[in-house]
Amino acid sequence: MALLITSKCINCDMCEPECPNQAISLGEAIYEIDAARCTECIGHYDAPTCQQVCPIDNTIVTDPQHTESRDTLWDKFVTLHSRVN
Repeated sequence: MALLITSKCINCDMCEPECPNQAISLGEAIYEIDAARCTECIGHYDAPTCQQVCPIDNTIVTDPQHTESRDTLWDKFVTLHSRVN
């Protein structure tokens, strides 16, 4: 699944630079995660770095609108990063 930033976001700017897929950007009111780019850090780290650096508990959660298996997230990682090379 992709992740989602909830309305608890305080726009602290901690998550955006930590995202290895450049999936996080500032939206109209709070930071947002582009589900097409979010791999939950699969391919990079053991856990999503945005969740680890967020100072507010339960602000970045699993997005129920974008359910993806671990294999699908891995495939997305491969696709995203094969374009770079």
